[in-house]
Amino acid sequence: MAPSLNIVGAGHVGRALGRVLGARGLMAVQDVLTRSQAGAQAAVGFIGAGQPVDAIGWMRPAQVWMLAVPDDRIGDTALALAQAQGGDFAGAVVFHCSGAKASSELAPLRAAGALVASVHPVRSFADPAAVASHFAGTWCGVEGDAAALALLVPAFEAAGARIVAIDAAAKTVYHAASVFASNYLTTVLDAALRAYRAAGIPEDVARELARPLAGETLANVLRLGPEAALSGPIARGDTATVARQQAALDAWDGPTGRLYAALADATRDLARRKP
Repeated sequence: MAPSLNIVGAGHVGRALGRVLGARGLMAVQDVLTRSQAGAQAAVGFIGAGQPVDAIGWMRPAQVWMLAVPDDRIGDTALALAQAQGGDFAGAVVFHCSGAKASSELAPLRAAGALVASVHPVRSFADPAAVASHFAGTWCGVEGDAAALALLVPAFEAAGARIVAIDAAAKTVYHAASVFASNYLTTVLDAALRAYRAAGIPEDVARELARPLAGETLANVLRLGPEAALSGPIARGDTATVARQQAALDAWDGPTGRLYAALADATRDLARRKP
């Protein structure tokens, strides 16, 4: 039989993973707790299984617990959960989904007998339905107790995940890598689109101008590596163009000018690594 699963924190990540594991019969979703009863009911509807609860003390014992709460709440939630369940988690597997925090954040539950781990899906969860429908191929960074991973890794692999073991001591740098690859990429593209608009180009046209540049550059970086993919004025040593752009951006929008300057410094370092 599939192990029972309780979910604490059912935002985009919790509900998407709940559907991934539950709909495939890999785990039996039992109790779902999130910020409000209405939110828990909505999450249960999305997952297609489970019972909404409105207090941590009402959650029944389960074989597996998923904590999909914000990073800065993992430790407090683990402590509250250990206290609410009477400190008896012998044999239960508890994992969180953070890429920034290590499984050691679950120390209160480990002290209560739980086997603890972290499973971090390297995806954007802006559209949880799309993630749940197209989970196959998703990379998941894992670390934690070997016995916990012995249960979790096969379940996630059965859902189509690709597993990579990560160093718990380097978890913050690992997560920063994902931020660079996703969040900060969005910020850089926002700067590009705003600059196009400042040059008088309508927003819909600006996106089309950026599409081939961004898409082809990303493809080249992933195919060839960043050194070979780098092109543009810094790569060809056109310092006068860079200086003119810097002055124009400083005059137009100070924060964007500072972003350009920081990226220019990093790009010069990258250019020096070109073969």
